[in-house]
Formats: sequence, C-alpha cells, structure tokens
Amino acid sequence: MNVSFLEPVFAAAGPYATVCADVTHTTENADAELDLRVRAIAEDLTGQGAPEPVVEAVRGRLLEGNDGGRAGTVRGRALVVAADGSVVLDEVLAAAPGQQLVAWSPQPDLVPVLRHRAARVPHIVVIADRVGADLVVVGDSGEPDETQVEGDSFHMRKVKVGGWSHNTYMHTAENQWEENLGRVADELDRLVRRAPVDFILVAGDVRARQFLSDKAAPAWAGTVVSMDEGGRAAGADREPVDARAAELVAEHEARLIAETAEKVQAAGAHGLSVTGTDRVVEAMRKGQVETLVLAEDPDEEDLLVGGSPLELGVRQQDMDALGARGTAVPADRALVHAAVATAADVVVLPRSAMPDQVPVAAVLRYTDDSTSSGK
Repeated sequence: MNVSFLEPVFAAAGPYATVCADVTHTTENADAELDLRVRAIAEDLTGQGAPEPVVEAVRGRLLEGNDGGRAGTVRGRALVVAADGSVVLDEVLAAAPGQQLVAWSPQPDLVPVLRHRAARVPHIVVIADRVGADLVVVGDSGEPDETQVEGDSFHMRKVKVGGWSHNTYMHTAENQWEENLGRVADELDRLVRRAPVDFILVAGDVRARQFLSDKAAPAWAGTVVSMDEGGRAAGADREPVDARAAELVAEHEARLIAETAEKVQAAGAHGLSVTGTDRVVEAMRKGQVETLVLAEDPDEEDLLVGGSPLELGVRQQDMDALGARGTAVPADRALVHAAVATAADVVVLPRSAMPDQVPVAAVLRYTDDSTSSGK
C-alpha cells in the first residue's frame, strides 16, 4: 500500500487523537445510536487528556452521518486529529472495525488504520433485470457509489396474441431486452476502463445475468461472478447479495495476504528481504526498504527515535553511533513514520501469515555488503 496519504499526518504537530470507529447509520434509531457511540468516544478521549478542540473535531466529523448524505452510508471511519484540532486524516473504512480504536498519544497509532483501510477490494455489484440494473461501485476510496441504468419498458411484457402479430410482439420484446442490457454492459465497460476492479458480482434475472456474461468486454469478462439470488423488485431482499459480495472481498483479501507473504519469501531467496526488528531497522535507516510488512498485532517493543524519522535505533548504542539522542516510540509507529519518509509501501498482515510469525519484515530495493539477511 502506498502510504503517501499519511504525509499530512506527520507534517502536523502531535500529540494526536487516532480513532477507528463504527459509524453505521442504517437502523431506525441510527441518529441516537451514533450519538451515543460518539459521546462515548469523546469521553474516552477527554479521559486520556485530549484537549477540547481535538475532542470537538472528532465529534463533529463522526456525527456527520446524522446529517445524511454520503456520510450516512459509511460503516467505518478513521480519523487522526493533531494537537491544534486540525483533522489531518479522514478515511472511509471498507467496513465497521471489529475493534474500536480511541487513542490520544504522542505518535499516531496508524497500524489499525492501515489494517482496516487495506480491506478495500475495488468491485462492482450489479442487480439486473430486463429493464436495466442497480449498480454499486466500490473503488479505492472504499465509499460505495450507487447508480442506476434504466432502459425502456415499452413492449417488455410478452402478451398472448394470435395470428401474424404474435411473432412481432415477441421479437420487439427480445430486442428491447437486449437494448436495455446493452446499456448496462456499456456502463460497466465505462466504469472498468476508468478504474479496474477485482470482481463484478451480477445478481438478478437469469436472462439478464446470462446476457451480461455473454456480452462482457475483454477488460472485465474474467471478473464476472454470477449468483442466483437477488432481484430489483420493490422489497426484494438484498442481504444475500451483500453477503456474497462480502465473501468475495474476503477471498481477495486472503489472496493478497498469501501473495505478500510469498513475495517476502521469494525476495529472501535472492537476499532481498529481511525479517526481525534489528535488521528491518538497519535497512530502514539506509533507505533500502521497498515494502515494510507489519504484523497486525505488533509486539509491545519500543524503538529509539532521534530528530528525524530515520534516526532509528533498537538500543542506545545505535543512537550513540548516529550521534543522536533517542526518545522511546512504539516500534510499529516509528517504522510507519520511517516508511512514509522514505516512500516505502506498507502492508499489514495477520501474525500467522508473517515469516516465522515475526513482528516485522521488509522487501528491499537493493542490498549492499553490509546488508544482513535472515532473521
């Protein structure tokens, strides 16, 4: 993951409030429920010592769901607010976080934010019938964008008529179906050309699904997944479609995790990866890290950080060699800051997927005679 979007965070002065919160707004009592959740978050920040401007900034952003609009469709939200109350990060999460984060600390607690943000799999959900389709597009921002493609329903219903006109009605209806669904296919083609997706889930009318599969353009034909359940009719249950989309997202996330772990191992075979805190810190100081790989449940260990994010040390001797005075900083936070400073990517994996379950690893841009490989 490119983490350049974090640059404004580290350009601001701390301490920081870091929040990952459930802001789901889909029930009848959504306004009251969100208000209670935000009130608890505000009280937690106040109890940790956050000043009122910071608490108010968090409260104001999280309560936007009660005002409706796009904010009312968001399920999870991540915020980082600097000491002066300025919001330096406001990210929509792919889903409500399983574990809420509320922290007021000298450094922003960004690993949970990155973990939830990584759960973004660009995709499109299509519920089609013979008149058109409802489309939900989820891009890199994580925010769903809903749209409709409507065709003409004239002559859509086949009627039983006798004589010469029967085939004419049948032919007209078939042509109208194809014209309507052709519009849906054209819209999908436009969307995918603008931003590639990992999958397109197609639900709804069986003939409509078959038509879209048959007419899929080469750019997205291999991404189409069809399902039997779901429909556009008023009152139709969308839950099975949402559940299937969530399953597909989880499958793609699991594949990405496996690919990242394999990348670290493959790079290691050529001496281009290191594992373990000491060796990653050494590589980070020299700007060798191409991709920093962190366990989502990091160890409770500190690094010493000097006057710049690359003045890093595991122990005091390291700082003495750099001629710098160090301040203890949680290791994951210090390493994320260093990754941003060196334009390295960051990936957060479950501990079980890490090589030998170490807390940190790195794929390197290059090696030199001093590079220490292994663990």
